[in-house]
Amino acid sequence: MGQAVNLSDTKAAPHGPTEYSFPLERRIGKKSANVLEKHLGLRTVGELLDYYPRAYMKRGELTPIADVPRDEDVTLVARIHTNTQRRMQTRKGSITEITITDGSGGLGYMHVTFFNGYAAHKELTVGMQAMFSGKVTSYKGQLTLTNPVYTLLADDDGTESETLATRPIPVYPATGKLTSWKIKDAVGILLDSVNFEALPDPVPYEMARREGLLSLREAYEQLHRPDTMEEIAEAERRIRFQEAVVLQTALAKRRAEHARQDATARPAQSGGLLDRFDARLPFTLTDGQREIGEDLSGELARDHPMNRLLQGEVGSGKTIVALRAMLQVIDAGGQAAMLAPTEVLAAQHYYSITAALGPLAEAGMLGGDVDGTQVRLLTGSQSTAERKRAMLAAADGSAGIVIGTHALLSENVSFFDLGLIVVDEQHRFGVEQRDVLRTKALKPPHLLVMTATPIPRTVAMTVFGDLDTSSLTELPAGRSPISTHVVPLAENPNWKDRIWARAREEIDVGRQVYLVCPKIGDDDVSAGRDVPDLVNDDDDGLAGGDGVGDRSRSGANDVGRGGNGTSKPKGPPLAAVIKLARLTAEVPALAGTRIGILHGRLDAEEKSATMAAFNAGEIDMLISTTVIEVGVDVPNATLMIILDADRFGISQLHQLRGRVGRGGHAGTCLLVTNLEKGHPSRTRLDATAATTDGFELAQLDLQLRREGDVLGSSQSGGKSTLKKLRVVHSGDQAIIEKSRAEAQTIIDADPDLKQHQDLARAIEQYLKPEEEAFLERG
Repeated sequence: MGQAVNLSDTKAAPHGPTEYSFPLERRIGKKSANVLEKHLGLRTVGELLDYYPRAYMKRGELTPIADVPRDEDVTLVARIHTNTQRRMQTRKGSITEITITDGSGGLGYMHVTFFNGYAAHKELTVGMQAMFSGKVTSYKGQLTLTNPVYTLLADDDGTESETLATRPIPVYPATGKLTSWKIKDAVGILLDSVNFEALPDPVPYEMARREGLLSLREAYEQLHRPDTMEEIAEAERRIRFQEAVVLQTALAKRRAEHARQDATARPAQSGGLLDRFDARLPFTLTDGQREIGEDLSGELARDHPMNRLLQGEVGSGKTIVALRAMLQVIDAGGQAAMLAPTEVLAAQHYYSITAALGPLAEAGMLGGDVDGTQVRLLTGSQSTAERKRAMLAAADGSAGIVIGTHALLSENVSFFDLGLIVVDEQHRFGVEQRDVLRTKALKPPHLLVMTATPIPRTVAMTVFGDLDTSSLTELPAGRSPISTHVVPLAENPNWKDRIWARAREEIDVGRQVYLVCPKIGDDDVSAGRDVPDLVNDDDDGLAGGDGVGDRSRSGANDVGRGGNGTSKPKGPPLAAVIKLARLTAEVPALAGTRIGILHGRLDAEEKSATMAAFNAGEIDMLISTTVIEVGVDVPNATLMIILDADRFGISQLHQLRGRVGRGGHAGTCLLVTNLEKGHPSRTRLDATAATTDGFELAQLDLQLRREGDVLGSSQSGGKSTLKKLRVVHSGDQAIIEKSRAEAQTIIDADPDLKQHQDLARAIEQYLKPEEEAFLERG
């Protein structure tokens, strides 16, 4: 991924306004346009055309009332069961009370109340079917809609025409002030007035013909006012293909731009640091490490930038692959910078890489290899003298490898000849941060980004579609299996004693234990509920700076965790590092054990000292937040206890448990929760316990979280720029793969899209400048 390119600066040709970008008021009138802009933010013809129904109902098909969410605005179709009216006793006026039903009996009834609802009493006759829109509440144990808006599902004379009776009913995402059927009316006016001949079609004609796609006019007609359910499926197929073509063409265009960039080739050198490093390796590379290493070696030897994503299971040996690539660049006269998201991880990489290189990393030092290089660490918490030494070594070229955090991005940091950037845990960094590091190179540097969070194939082809992808799927020899168990305290409260006993058993045989908490201290705000009380203390909960409570992967994004993550706690507060450290010291089973704590509020020196002590076996149990989630490698740690495990997402749980079983001893992970059986969040825990296949878990995680806005910034569940294309659906994989091939063919023949102006225009419209960051996520 080379320099960031604003697509608006790389237009195929000057583009004037099109029908798609016309203001809505020119097609549906100023009053209706103002309402749509006020309540939905829709301003143009294209935005309303692309505001698709969220669902379709068949005439006669009633909404299951038992499944209707509480305390939310809903739209539902039901049949009138009863209709009565009575005078209010305390003030003037009347109350119309209606019972609606879905015909299922039991829980299939809802009470609807209208104050002074004379029209409702007259129109909503028993047996009539109607669509209601309003907020569902519960009153005296009964589901209730108060003063909802409604529309009758019949013609004015009370009977349904033959055509109307067979048409699906589109249901649009609505608000409390703007109903689904009002949106439907506005869309209908637009469909009758829009000039479809002037609407740019991003899909080239020959491609649409080969795929048997509908025209744009047919697609929009069949999406917004279909005659049959089959029409909807065909229209959606057209839109999904269109979205995939636009996205994949943008990515193919970016790949072509990368290929045209001029980089310094870094070919392998016989007898250099890489060969000498390989000769001193105490183990044999896996087949995957060797094959991917050969791919990287070949790409580094080319005169245009390598742009590769390396993903792999926890502990699959990505760092060794990256180190070998860095050594090849050093052999060819260049330098490598490794960017890590936290000081703990940066320090871990520094110690592991220097240990692996031995004398090869000590050039110019007593006992060092005279033909070796230097490895330097650069972080924000270092002393001024330490930072100056590291910066000088980077600037004069004596440091072949510089490992650091955001401190590497400082304008005071320069390199003699930066040839390779390695970004670890790429999702922790933004576009601008990586671009800053690129500017420190004489020519566009080679780029290798790594992630231990496996990425499903369809996501890799979309979010990371401008990167070549390599995957490490096998574990190196010596890695032991990890067994994972859910510990449900709600069902078995006595198991908390067994947890501590299990920890003591590991410690007594000379092993070490992680105890992970979602919070740091009791001054933090808890967003959780139903959490374990492992130490019989009602005040053991906390929130924290680097716990899940402030991560994008926290409650805001995981199914069953309280919507937007702002709900008030309902039950004991969350377990926390500071409080647990004090309380576990009083647990009889842990008497005499050496306990340490680690979290993001500690200063860097204290964090480093704690990790060094844990590495050296001087700490038996490390109580920590997720600061140890990635990169931390303590081979003697065999047990991980994750408290309030339901507060973490699947990928994060998988990352955390990867910290154990890294030596010759089997690892065990206990997922402790106080959630009742059947709670949606228990699904994540059961799934994590059932398999150690990170790619399988990544796919499930994506399905549970939903893909969110693939092009924009939201992580899950939100409005998606891709309206119909769904990367979580296996059925869309074929569309993505086919459109990727088609897009590459187009760019190969027309790299600037001069012969495909409608497609170029669509890229500009779909991928607004503020949304282009997805192209650089890798």
